[in-house]
Amino acid sequence: MQQSGAAGGHGCALCPLLGVLFFQGIYIVLSLEIKADAHVRGYVGENIKLKCTFKSTSSVTDKLTIDWTYRPPSSSRTESIFHYQSFQYPTTAGTFRDRISWVGDVYKGDASISISNPTIKDNGTFSCAVKNPPDVHHNIPVTELTVTERGFGTMLSSVALLSILVFIPSAVVVVLLLVRMGRKSAGLKKRSRSGYKKSSIEVSDDTDQEEENDCMAKLCVRCAECLVQEGDGIEQPLLTHREHPERGVSCAANITLGDLDWLDPKP
Repeated sequence: MQQSGAAGGHGCALCPLLGVLFFQGIYIVLSLEIKADAHVRGYVGENIKLKCTFKSTSSVTDKLTIDWTYRPPSSSRTESIFHYQSFQYPTTAGTFRDRISWVGDVYKGDASISISNPTIKDNGTFSCAVKNPPDVHHNIPVTELTVTERGFGTMLSSVALLSILVFIPSAVVVVLLLVRMGRKSAGLKKRSRSGYKKSSIEVSDDTDQEEENDCMAKLCVRCAECLVQEGDGIEQPLLTHREHPERGVSCAANITLGDLDWLDPKP
């Protein structure tokens, strides 16, 4: 009885240790997280990227492996199309021969690949499996690829988008410039037809200036005539009228009386 009790005691003593190992094992299994796009759509002849990312609690080592597999539609047969372990090994046989490229970075948690020159025959299911011991993952995500011909509607939508982003803003700028130039031209034509109208102040100033210039001219002429009548043997005076930079118009009379040269002072 005592021995069986002792054995039972030792068994119970191991229970906590087994429990810790059990939960630790579950944590290790679930610690590697892999994500991939559920659906990817591509077009014939245009490269397609199959994205796959992972997160691991362990550091990346040379033991990390990545495997991509392909399964055709309505088929249970799978084929390996890409393998990675310290270096990339794309398939060299089958449908995807020389068409798989590595575009990932394991140190950034990226396990993506690219398919060049895809065709409609490439439709199917792709799987991304990553292992980074001691981290493992058994729920491998899958991606359904659908490859179609790029139709006229799709090409038209691309052209329309390009027009919206490039041509429409340029057209708006050109229209605004034309409108502005048109308004300016119309204003100049209207002014030329109707004539420029001076303000009342400008008209008054011009009238006063004309009257003053006329009076000064008459005064100069009258003075010159008087001097000519009083002198004997006086040559005919030469009367000149010229614009003055400040007063507008002034006159000067040059009269020769012997050696006398008289110049009428400017107003």
